[in-house]
Amino acid sequence: MLSLHCAATDETRQIINRETLKTMKPGAILINTARGALVDSQALTNALNNGVIYAAGLDVVDREPILPDNPLLTAKNCLITPHAAWLPKDVRERLVNLAAENLYEFLHNGTRNRVDLEG
Repeated sequence: MLSLHCAATDETRQIINRETLKTMKPGAILINTARGALVDSQALTNALNNGVIYAAGLDVVDREPILPDNPLLTAKNCLITPHAAWLPKDVRERLVNLAAENLYEFLHNGTRNRVDLEG
């Protein structure tokens, strides 16, 4: 399994492409919850349909919202979710709690998450 967790930069754009997919084992599963630009969609579609890798789970695609003619929608063993990894209730509760804690610290001159502790 290969799970992507990096920013989309000039260096990482289409880091998953025809060449990198060919180096993966046939039973490999690609997970991308980071950025759609990391993956060459056509190369991934071909790899899935031809058994180069086993499956892909994508929470992001290169163009969002996903277009109806995106070949990944009909690719073999490809699960696409609507960029909603943050959606579960426990994740939303944690997000609200962290925001409240950050606000409390800010209002009380706390140092939580401060980058410049000298200032």
